[in-house]
Amino acid sequence: MKEITIFDNIVVFLTNVKVYGPVLVIIIAYFVYTLFRLAIRKIIVFGKTEVDKKRVKTVLKLFENLVMYIIIIIAFLVILEIYGYDTRALITSLGLLGAVLGLGFQDTIKDFINGIGLIMDNYFIVGDTVTYNDFTGEVISIGLRSTKLRNYEGKVYTIANRNITEVINLSIGEATVSVDVPVLNNYKIEKLESVVNDIVNDIKKLPSVINSSYLGVSELDKETIKFLINTNCKQDDKWQVKRDVLKIVKINFDKNKILLPYTKVEVINGKKV
Repeated sequence: MKEITIFDNIVVFLTNVKVYGPVLVIIIAYFVYTLFRLAIRKIIVFGKTEVDKKRVKTVLKLFENLVMYIIIIIAFLVILEIYGYDTRALITSLGLLGAVLGLGFQDTIKDFINGIGLIMDNYFIVGDTVTYNDFTGEVISIGLRSTKLRNYEGKVYTIANRNITEVINLSIGEATVSVDVPVLNNYKIEKLESVVNDIVNDIKKLPSVINSSYLGVSELDKETIKFLINTNCKQDDKWQVKRDVLKIVKINFDKNKILLPYTKVEVINGKKV
């Protein structure tokens, strides 16, 4: 009788379907999900406009999450079959259990249904800038349960889909950036207005700007005079345009050797005065 070696035991162990079966199922499930994601990336490219592409991306992202959960459930059931469990009885039990759990997971179900409604009703899509309560940020993802916003500081705000009943979409239409330019009033107004007009011309050259105009003097006091500049741009570019406008203001006034008022802090013996 042939003696059974450790190597034989290893071979028997590795060829046992209960050993390699679950690993094979997980690999196949991962491969199928990866192919599905690659196919989705290809579909996004076919959008006619950027808005169409963002809308398709939003819908497919939600669908991608749903498919991921379906693949996980199927893989789990197949692994149970490998180990000899009667999955048909389990599915029947899960159906009854699902009815019970449905009562306990009403919020989750509401999140999912409301998430689909947000997309179908065109509340917003991934890439839009929206305001929810007092938080303004870009929509970076819409999931089965929640929507995530990221503001210009990089802070991410996660909202349960069921709680999104009112939201302001800032990506629809144009935005107006108003900037009051304060200048010390010891300069001739003609010279100041000439510089402001140069500033407006430079602002108009910004790629995201639709139009810009000088509206006149907005405020006058003992020390300063303020000039109002209005700039129209795309909603998504509002904050960047404001930063660019302020930069242009500083460059032009420095070039013309005109001082802008700023807060001075005097320090004596290490204490602010």
